Amino acid sequence: MATSTVENYIKKIYTLQFEQGGGEEANVSMGDLATSLDVTPGTATTMVKSLAKTGLVSYTPRVGVQLTAQGKELALLVLRRHRMVELFLVKVLGMDWHEIHDEAEALEHVISDRVLERIDILLGRPELDPHGDPIPDASGAIAERDLVLLVDCSIGQKVRIGRIENQEDTFLKYLESNGLTPGQDLTVVSADAQAGVISLEFGSGENRQLGFEAARKISVEVAE
Repeated sequence: MATSTVENYIKKIYTLQFEQGGGEEANVSMGDLATSLDVTPGTATTMVKSLAKTGLVSYTPRVGVQLTAQGKELALLVLRRHRMVELFLVKVLGMDWHEIHDEAEALEHVISDRVLERIDILLGRPELDPHGDPIPDASGAIAERDLVLLVDCSIGQKVRIGRIENQEDTFLKYLESNGLTPGQDLTVVSADAQAGVISLEFGSGENRQLGFEAARKISVEVAE
């Protein structure tokens, strides 16, 4: 059974490879991996070399690291645990979405497959966590979605918030206080490039203004 440290490394490599658009062929540099995990490049390199011996990753000096098929399978399992636990903490225990990450980080390493399956059933086989991140199913499959950044939407487009790219506490609190959470329907009313502000309208007719920087951290589904 993989240790929590191994699982953290594998999950982070997956995130840097796949969730940042590189895919299976992308190499993650030791510098990027070390920064993401808040360790030194030397520490990251030592750990990656150990992971390569177990067959979870493929490592090329001065090029980087990528997951093997076995490593990707483990990464998806860890992500499934993490995101399912986050949803459970919000939906069942009533925790706020900005305070669940650290709890899920701890629980993802200890929750059993049996308990995870019961949570999955209880929540109705969900596909998304509270932040809009996809939850891999038991086989590791992830539902595909066509998302674009809110900042790239055209005036007049009707959109639905699909995923929050930046999940820092302060940003999540800001979004929640303004009703900008996954599932919320909006219309892009205007975009002032010079001022760097987008004007949004809720279904209720209420308006909100959002800076371009914040709009780059929100992905949306565009209505047909």
